[in-house]
Amino acid sequence: METSKENEMFKKLIHKAWEDEAFKNELVANPLATIEKFVGGKLDIPAGKRIVVRDQSVEGNLYINIPAVPEADVELSEEELERVAGGCQIGDSTMTIDTIFDQPKLPPILPPFPGTEPWVTGGPSDGLTM
Repeated sequence: METSKENEMFKKLIHKAWEDEAFKNELVANPLATIEKFVGGKLDIPAGKRIVVRDQSVEGNLYINIPAVPEADVELSEEELERVAGGCQIGDSTMTIDTIFDQPKLPPILPPFPGTEPWVTGGPSDGLTM
């Protein structure tokens, strides 16, 4: 089945469950048979897979769906991390989102207490300045 046809079928299935309590109960209790009856044909379910339907229409409950663990362990290289961070280097220039869209850079956020700046060594009483 095409994805758009599947999406349309799921929408109709959900709307029927909202409108018909008996259908919803049967869908939760026996999903495969109920869906096959609803669509008028057999579903092609991969071997070892099953359909699980949870009724999430109870307003007092919050539901958490735990997805499957990703199969691939993806770790980005330093170069890929730089790209994700929004910058890229062209020749001797570094381009960022700010420079690409000609936006002014915001001033750095300063610490709330004088003398606690990370670039100052010592405390406020030793007379050091920036």
